[in-house]
Amino acid sequence: MVEQVTRGIKISVNTTFEGTFFKNYKIHFAFGYRITIENQSKDSVQLTSRFWEIKDALSNNEIVEGEGVIGKKPVLKPGESHTYNSGCLLSSPFGAMKGYYNMVNFTSTRKFKVMIPSFKLSAPFALN
Repeated sequence: MVEQVTRGIKISVNTTFEGTFFKNYKIHFAFGYRITIENQSKDSVQLTSRFWEIKDALSNNEIVEGEGVIGKKPVLKPGESHTYNSGCLLSSPFGAMKGYYNMVNFTSTRKFKVMIPSFKLSAPFALN
């Protein structure tokens, strides 16, 4: 698990290897991740959008941007948390992801970024 706190918002990430499959004559490596967003600040906040940079060992980079997470824009009061599961496909058995969430503070109405720490994706069979 990796964790990082930005402006009182704690991000925790756990990853899993889901398996391999063939699509369009290529092998793909499927990874899952579980993210918990915990509001350790004194203010209510809302996650409005996300930005991901996904890299694999073959130097393929993918940028993913969008509203909310898994179709939701969670509002977190102080002490509350939101957990969700998602995943990605890589062309190699190793990779990494990092990014940030755009959030808004309901007390000050200010927008801010919460960093998602870089986390590794690795297929256990490829490790020695």
